[in-house]
Amino acid sequence: MDLRQLRGFVAVAGAGTVTEAANTLGLAPASVSEQVRRLEQSLGVTLFERTPQGMRLTERGATLLARAQELLDHADEVRRAVTGQRRRVTIGTLEMLAAARLPAVIRLLSERRPDLDVAVRTLTRGALLAGVTSGELDVALLLDTGLWVGGLGFTMPEDTGSGAAAGSRAPDLDFLDVGEVRLSLVAAPGGDREPLLVSAAGCSIRLAAERAFGPEVPRRELTGIATAREWARQGLGSALLPDFALEPDLASGALVELDFDAPALALRLVWLRGREPALRDVLYAMSA
Repeated sequence: MDLRQLRGFVAVAGAGTVTEAANTLGLAPASVSEQVRRLEQSLGVTLFERTPQGMRLTERGATLLARAQELLDHADEVRRAVTGQRRRVTIGTLEMLAAARLPAVIRLLSERRPDLDVAVRTLTRGALLAGVTSGELDVALLLDTGLWVGGLGFTMPEDTGSGAAAGSRAPDLDFLDVGEVRLSLVAAPGGDREPLLVSAAGCSIRLAAERAFGPEVPRRELTGIATAREWARQGLGSALLPDFALEPDLASGALVELDFDAPALALRLVWLRGREPALRDVLYAMSA
């Protein structure tokens, strides 16, 4: 084994295809494919099942994935010790959290660990989970609930090696809840209460709305929570929205809270299990 082979392997495990992994690493697909092939030869095991849909980790591959990232983390630690480079932490998050909730987390991290350089990337949830698995992201900040990653109901990427689907526990990912996002059912004063204005399928707030309301409630699907809020302001229905999207409208009276007990969502940090030794101080610094 060498570090290049391990990086190629981890990238393919996270991306699910050699082509996407090559794009992430800035290499030709043939080079990444050769790295994986040489790694399999040196270990004498098959790490991936090659399928028409992409590269799927075998049981041996899933075992290596957690250990491979530990080795890469240790190599980076050694490199920083020798070169004197500052440590860099990459945090990924959803677009709607980047402006509203991430700054408070970053401020806390900066106060407690001024020696860190922090990079931020905004991605879709699937890309966040894949980035954590591949090592491209150190941690991801997203909205969730329950006792495992994906408890809100979103589908876990198969390429984590867990084979986890919505509502099942993902053994390769761990998490820490660092806050909560309160949800409120709102409408314009005197406006319509129906239909329920919802964001696109797969959105965290949409998933929360599906859990909170039965199928009999009329719905109108819109592009996102900003559009749902604006339609509610214009009296075209009610919307279940997060606190960070509501404060100005509630204060001005443009929207009012309706009598509905909506559950809060967790502001959740997610990382690849096995990376705790490398991330422990960062996770501690980011926790409230």
